[in-house]
Amino acid sequence: MSFEYILLETRGRTAYLTINRPEALNALNAKTHAEIHAALIDIKSDSAVSGVILTGAGDKSFVAGADIKELATLDPVGAKEFAAGSQEILHFIEHFPKPIVAAVNGFCLGGGCELAMACHMRVASEKARFGQPEVNLGIMCGNGGTQRLPRLVGKGRAIEMVLTGNMIDAQEAFRIGLVNRVAAPDQLFAVAEDILGAIYAKGPVAVKLSLEAINHGLELTLDEGVQLEANLFGLCFSTEDMKEGTTAFIEKRKPDFKGK
Repeated sequence: MSFEYILLETRGRTAYLTINRPEALNALNAKTHAEIHAALIDIKSDSAVSGVILTGAGDKSFVAGADIKELATLDPVGAKEFAAGSQEILHFIEHFPKPIVAAVNGFCLGGGCELAMACHMRVASEKARFGQPEVNLGIMCGNGGTQRLPRLVGKGRAIEMVLTGNMIDAQEAFRIGLVNRVAAPDQLFAVAEDILGAIYAKGPVAVKLSLEAINHGLELTLDEGVQLEANLFGLCFSTEDMKEGTTAFIEKRKPDFKGK
């Protein structure tokens, strides 16, 4: 499949999905969202791929936000439809069965920050800058920023970021829990790859079910969440990976997981 605004490359077990509009600081328009979705559908069905690194082209920006020229043409109905369609794609990312790491190489603002937050983990370059500046345009977050940000950093910090529109740097993003790691610019992908490499060594079914438990559990009460966890824990015991993992531990060797 050919794309206009993204690049897709597979190296080993990792798919590298790059938003490729550097002349627009990788701003997201409707077509870019659709291409990201299409690429991830392909990745989901590719058994050779175990994880994804999502990034932006160039060294200035991960995604600087939504395409303002496109937004400016929307009426209230069109704006709601744009937000709903974008949110559906970000929901697909958040509930993707393979781990997705956002490698944030520069500006990560507005829709870009919302995209990064939908990923399972975030690694930030020391040059990265994060923010939800929509209020500067007289609008508000439309792709989940008011919902995912407080879940990651807490209500008070989220309110401050959303209502002031101020940017924060990578170290502050790490301090408040918005990103998992901070890396030197030339080590950004190495750190993201190390995280995925550690995951690849684990039982694939257990990884998939753990993602499901965390993502769906956050939408439930604690009692419902622990019941979901118990059900998925039991499901693990029907797998060949469980037998291999426990046997390898007892035999003091590395497990050879098959994802079954």
